[in-house]
Amino acid sequence: MSSAGWTRIALVAGLVLLLEALCRAGVIPNFTVIPPSAMAQSLWKVLASGKFTPDIIATLTNVGIAIAASMVVGIALGTLLQSWPAARRVLDPLFATYYAVPMYAFYPLLIVLFGLGDLPQVAIGFLLAVMAVIINTLNGLDRVPPVLVKAARVHGLGFLKTAHRVRLPYAAPYIFTGFKLAVAYSFIGVIGAEFITSSRGIGYEISFAYNNFDNPVMYAMILFILALVVTVNMSLHAWEKRLLARRRRA
Repeated sequence: MSSAGWTRIALVAGLVLLLEALCRAGVIPNFTVIPPSAMAQSLWKVLASGKFTPDIIATLTNVGIAIAASMVVGIALGTLLQSWPAARRVLDPLFATYYAVPMYAFYPLLIVLFGLGDLPQVAIGFLLAVMAVIINTLNGLDRVPPVLVKAARVHGLGFLKTAHRVRLPYAAPYIFTGFKLAVAYSFIGVIGAEFITSSRGIGYEISFAYNNFDNPVMYAMILFILALVVTVNMSLHAWEKRLLARRRRA
């Protein structure tokens, strides 16, 4: 592991130990925040009981659907727009203001359209994630050397084959950045939507525990989300480093 990795681990460990000390000393009341060790014990009990397994599966399933949909739609739209300059000139100003609009404002409309099931939550995650994929796909495709596109034309490759064999592979590092952002935004969107109107899911359980002053369960679920997202992000970071190293060797 690199020195930056060890520094990152030491920083996180130091913050956790500081929070533990402040909670144990009573500087932070347990009514507000319980010690990290108590959070870990509560998380172990929650996972061992299996009581919240259906909620965890429901949330992860919805997040996975949102990620997959945003990647497919985002890459397709980004590729199309990069080859359609007139449409891109019209949409570029809208892309710049996309995240200024709170997506949760559309949640009542999504409930009307899709009902009270999981689809509105998936839609929120998708709407938050897809723009990051589109923007990073466009950034990557803009950097494809024109000589590669000309070479593809010389060999008689059409639009789809050129995109598949030349343009998208060259733009892969930027698309991968869009993928990492899509993962983060999908978690934010789905879990945030579960706080509003849902009868299951991790967000629902956190909200329910908060309203009932059940700190052990609330912080256990929060710790689970933190651990899961950090693990996913670190795995994606390591995967990206391997892909970039292979790309440089090639």
